[in-house]
Amino acid sequence: MKYIIGIGGITNGGKTTLTNNLIKTLPNCCVVHQDDFFKKPDQIEVGKDGFRQWDVVTALDMEAMTNTVKAWMENPVKFARSHGVTVSPASDVSDQLDHIHILIVEGFLLYNYEPLLEVFDKCYYIEIPYEECKRRRSTRQYTVPDPPGLFDGHVWPMYLKHRKEMEDSGLNIECLNGLNSKEEIYNQVYEDIQNNLLNRL
Repeated sequence: MKYIIGIGGITNGGKTTLTNNLIKTLPNCCVVHQDDFFKKPDQIEVGKDGFRQWDVVTALDMEAMTNTVKAWMENPVKFARSHGVTVSPASDVSDQLDHIHILIVEGFLLYNYEPLLEVFDKCYYIEIPYEECKRRRSTRQYTVPDPPGLFDGHVWPMYLKHRKEMEDSGLNIECLNGLNSKEEIYNQVYEDIQNNLLNRL
């Protein structure tokens, strides 16, 4: 059985932390990170807001990302091996789940690209309020540093725009409170995934 989990959400909300914790405990689990599909800086256009448009779908090679997800769907075992993932059951998961293959797709614009929408079995979305998001973003070191004013001028407005698009997409998305502790978020999601998988057996 194949099971695809989307972990979307706001910038600096805790998507990667949650993903990394889940990979350690879910059986036969691979991951596709949306951040790996950013185009080169010189391919990112400058918008009317005066900033390079990093926080939009066109900044990413979404076709390549979708093809990567489809490659996993076609042959999860081959995909896992080629990505250095050992295909064997995790010790703390009941034997029934051994034959399940899980893919986590993680990113900030997961639910805004139509060809990807149909692949998810379960969608999560981590949200945090404006003040906390701005605070966390200001403490992060990026390869391409944020120019002054980027958060209020581009990042936050794009987040609000894409969030509305996502809400209008009709996808069944479970929102998670990113202010909760890492452990609480992980436990909530892990338990939910376990229940979903057991219900499918």
